[in-house]
Amino acid sequence: MMRLLFVVFGLTLLTILPVYAVEKADEDRLDEVAERGAHVMPFDLEKTTHVFSKTDTGGIQQVIANDKSDTKQISLIRSHLSGITDEFKQGNFSNPEKIHGASMPGLAELKTAKTGQIKIEYKELPDGAEITYSTHIEKLKLAIHQWFDAQLSDHARHAVSGHSHQHMHHKD
Repeated sequence: MMRLLFVVFGLTLLTILPVYAVEKADEDRLDEVAERGAHVMPFDLEKTTHVFSKTDTGGIQQVIANDKSDTKQISLIRSHLSGITDEFKQGNFSNPEKIHGASMPGLAELKTAKTGQIKIEYKELPDGAEITYSTHIEKLKLAIHQWFDAQLSDHARHAVSGHSHQHMHHKD
């Protein structure tokens, strides 16, 4: 009887808990995205990691150097993220579109946001940089989350999902 209760409890949890795993894109898609990304992102994908952390108000996107002493990659990360922060604040999401395509989930909604509807902040980290996206508009929060999931899928070789409100830095 006790065993049956555990099975029922376990199955109940599986049906009510949200699933956070993002399915990795197929190998051809990963190759295409890496190739296009090399023309947009100046840093080396093999020497860096993207971290996407969803939050209650949007999310935090980080790019960190795998080797915290690699000052070249850190400088390239900071330059790129600082530049795209300025672009995103103006509603210009052309770089993600160049890498992931116009049909990237969440991107169309982000492009329709009016100036100021999404607060976008850049911050340097010891081993890279981050961009924080926050909004109180529900459809834009959902768009940010969809956009993060699409990036996790497309950058699967070079990206990890962070945890809500947890800032990740150098991987040991």
